Amino acid sequence: MRIALLAPLPPEQNGIADYAGHLKHALENLGVQVDTPLQGIGNDPRQAEKRVEDTDWSGIDLVHAELGGGRLAEFQALRALRKRFPDLPLTATVHDPERLVWRREKLPWPLSIASGMRSPLPEIATVLADPLCLHEERQLARSMTRLVTLTRAGGQSLRQRMGLKESQMAVISHGNLAIEPAPLPPLQPLRLLYFGFIYRGKGIEDLLDALARVFVTQPELRSQVRLTLAGGSEPEMAFGPSGSYLDQLRLRIRQLGLSDLIDWQLDLPADQIATVIQAHHVMVLPYRESSKLKILGKLRGTSGALSWATACGRGVITSDARSFAEEVSHGNGMIYPQGDVAALASALSRICTAPDKAIQWAENAMQMGKARVWSQTAERFRDVFRQACEVD
Repeated sequence: MRIALLAPLPPEQNGIADYAGHLKHALENLGVQVDTPLQGIGNDPRQAEKRVEDTDWSGIDLVHAELGGGRLAEFQALRALRKRFPDLPLTATVHDPERLVWRREKLPWPLSIASGMRSPLPEIATVLADPLCLHEERQLARSMTRLVTLTRAGGQSLRQRMGLKESQMAVISHGNLAIEPAPLPPLQPLRLLYFGFIYRGKGIEDLLDALARVFVTQPELRSQVRLTLAGGSEPEMAFGPSGSYLDQLRLRIRQLGLSDLIDWQLDLPADQIATVIQAHHVMVLPYRESSKLKILGKLRGTSGALSWATACGRGVITSDARSFAEEVSHGNGMIYPQGDVAALASALSRICTAPDKAIQWAENAMQMGKARVWSQTAERFRDVFRQACEVD
């Protein structure tokens, strides 16, 4: 089988590029030939359309795309392909259901006039243009042969919002690397870990505030807990109009009196990620859903960081954002209401006072990890691809 993969790929630093890189490698290990016709263009929808026009598609059995992360190049390429080849099998992993892309490349005139104006006019224009964006998403989604989501909740929300048939849907859990199991470190001190890209909107402030609240009510726990903030800190993510986000986090840590309890592991090399995760007991993901996106729909994706916890055999405490509740329903962690600092503090207090919970969470996560290794995940994708090629 020869497929074309439309996706960002390493060395681009984002979760979808990592995902696509692992999927490509695992499919090739199964004997699938994988072409990457969009490689090198970045997130440029116009360049994507030109690549579609310039590429020889005659030997391609199926085209598979990775959609999400605010990218539009793959979406536009799929639209161009469907227009040019009505019968070509097209599939995609939708990382951010219940929508495919959530926004258009450009606002239509006259709403486009608001693009350069002061807030909130651009945001209002985006909302007013959303029916057109949703129409374009539905038009493409309904023409797709198969759409893959990482969770059942994501699949249900995508199917309902896009108006899809059950036969178009497939659920394949987020793949993960085959990581050699490692025992938990000694339970004293309890080592908590935030892992992921470090930028605004990840709820990291909630985690810091919750930890400080735990020590106010239970000061005896202060000597029994440490928190590591680890992950990518690319300048385009960590800097914004209000300055350096990392500097703001460090200031907040000092103000909360946590400086002696926080460790940093920024911009981890890929070959050190598993070692860092397994040096901790529990990963904490305090994500909040974007208030802007709530106007446009419900985000029901999952998380690459959560997949890393599973791969490394570590439990998680996470908010109920996205589809996290489904991913932490296997006895591998605890859920709390997103944005509820008191509830997060309570969850942290429970694991700190009963650290043995981390042992059971880790065992269950390890079993999940074994079932989700990329070699098996790629086999599930290959089955979906074969079925898609058989559709009349």
